[in-house]
Amino acid sequence: MKTIPLGQSGIDVPEFCLGTMTFGTQTSETESHKQIEMSIEAGVNFIDAAEMYPVNPITPETQGRTEEIIGNWIEKTGRRDEIIVATKHSGAGLKHIRDGAPITGDRVAEVVEGNLRRLKTDVIDLYQLHWPNRGSYMFRQNWTYDPSSQNKAETLANMAEVLEALQAQVAKGNIRAFGLSNESAWGTAQWLRVADEVGGPRVASIQNEYSLLCRMFDTDLAELCVNEDVTLMAFSPLATGLLTGKYQDGAEPDGSRKAINGNLGGRVTPRVFDAVDAYLAIAEKYGVDPVHMAMAFTVQRPFGCSSIFGATTVAQLEHILAGRDVRLDDEMLADINEAHRAHPMPY
Repeated sequence: MKTIPLGQSGIDVPEFCLGTMTFGTQTSETESHKQIEMSIEAGVNFIDAAEMYPVNPITPETQGRTEEIIGNWIEKTGRRDEIIVATKHSGAGLKHIRDGAPITGDRVAEVVEGNLRRLKTDVIDLYQLHWPNRGSYMFRQNWTYDPSSQNKAETLANMAEVLEALQAQVAKGNIRAFGLSNESAWGTAQWLRVADEVGGPRVASIQNEYSLLCRMFDTDLAELCVNEDVTLMAFSPLATGLLTGKYQDGAEPDGSRKAINGNLGGRVTPRVFDAVDAYLAIAEKYGVDPVHMAMAFTVQRPFGCSSIFGATTVAQLEHILAGRDVRLDDEMLADINEAHRAHPMPY
């Protein structure tokens, strides 16, 4: 499938990326390994993980299991050179990971060592900070976001020390590229500026939520990323399954994410199902599968984007991969924008 540059890293990645946050909970190791191989066969050789995964639920007992499952596949098959591996360093507040400690320069080497050990590899292609220490407006926190308690000097000093530690990992050959996640436009701009000052690795990507239902990225972050060559890695392009239509009219399929997390992390609101109906109607009008429409929308935006999808089952994966070459025409995109104006930010 089509590939795009991952920022200025020199790494080219496919427009789709296999998300793995259910590997080890909802998705068994056998099924997970099958998903990796099916994705590679379809040209999706980009795999995204995190030290805190799996989720649904997040527990101390399962933390790190996703990376271990990917590592077991690498060890078993010897096919490490066929995949681009991304993973993440957890931010402050997750009690069972380093007792909720923030990201600091003196922790980086320890965390990277753990990632490498679980992944059974000697290099991580893209190393991401999962969320900023100062907090984030992502995950529905935008409605009450208040940055007034932030300490700018402390934030910038922390960025400098973390970048210096990351550069040491680059020099050792442990990581190839550096990315952010759940960041803001100001935060991303500062990481870029401080990297220039201290000689740290340049931000190659930012992994933020982005879908037909969540388009906060479209303004300041889009402008920044276009001008600074930072690639969006869009997570939840199917809005945790809402855009498939499977939850319409009160439906709650057994084993689905909604069956485990009833409000889908705050995404179930009085307005969301009307918004989904509007997009389902557009898909029907143009004879395009709604899953394929939602995925294609994210990779046709006027900024570089690799869209991260998750599939609990092999059947879901087959469905998503079948639409990897779908493109939406201008008339359909115009209808999508009209629906967006009628149903802005439904959660």
